[in-house]
Amino acid sequence: MQFFPATEYQPHCAQLFEDYKTKIKQLIPFAIVEHIGSSAIPNAISKGDLDIYIEVPAQQFLDAIKELQQLNFKEKLDTLRTHELCMLQSQAHDVALQIVVTGSEFQNFLTFRDQLRRHPELVQQYNQLK
Repeated sequence: MQFFPATEYQPHCAQLFEDYKTKIKQLIPFAIVEHIGSSAIPNAISKGDLDIYIEVPAQQFLDAIKELQQLNFKEKLDTLRTHELCMLQSQAHDVALQIVVTGSEFQNFLTFRDQLRRHPELVQQYNQLK
């Protein structure tokens, strides 16, 4: 697997995130939409993909998944799937959506991102693990 330095992929991912965020908010206005993953962390190396966190109330979880499939995403079957987490993959771009139920343990996607943003020394360790 090839990894790229942040300068080679983060500007493109940032723009792609904004484009998708607009589309997602049109479909699910109440959703919390955040840029997560390596492309959201300054100086993190990555294979160049984009991860998007979408948080919805439990009662809207299944409907949100159906709505997001309108954007040419399909459920990823070979990964963790629970009643509080579903991953969708784009058929057009190297983009994954993490649909998360509000209040679930999967809000840790944001915690992980925020810790790395606050502690650049952890980013270096994270890069070495890759």
